[in-house]
Amino acid sequence: MDYRKSNAPTNTITRDMMRLSEDTGNVYETVVVIGKRANQISVEMKQDLEKKLQEFASYNDNLEEVFENREQIEISRYYEKLPKPTLIAAQEYEDGKVYHKNPLKEKSNF
Repeated sequence: MDYRKSNAPTNTITRDMMRLSEDTGNVYETVVVIGKRANQISVEMKQDLEKKLQEFASYNDNLEEVFENREQIEISRYYEKLPKPTLIAAQEYEDGKVYHKNPLKEKSNF
């Protein structure tokens, strides 16, 4: 899922952990799933931001260019306004868009 098109809230909201953990049957496993997805989103966001900021990279030390580059500032502000990766991951999990499996549970079923 594209994190830019997410409908996740930008502020932290209270969630019912018992309802969230119905799928896994364990609150801690749910937190691990959401945490791992948040790490994936965070890495993706960081790579996208670095790729966009690389276009503005200058290899000479000119202080005037650092303060005058408005496009770079706007890109940074855009990424700052996006919801945090944990909020995006929690929303994806609530919406059922996160695929997860526990190999230990599958092994015990056989």
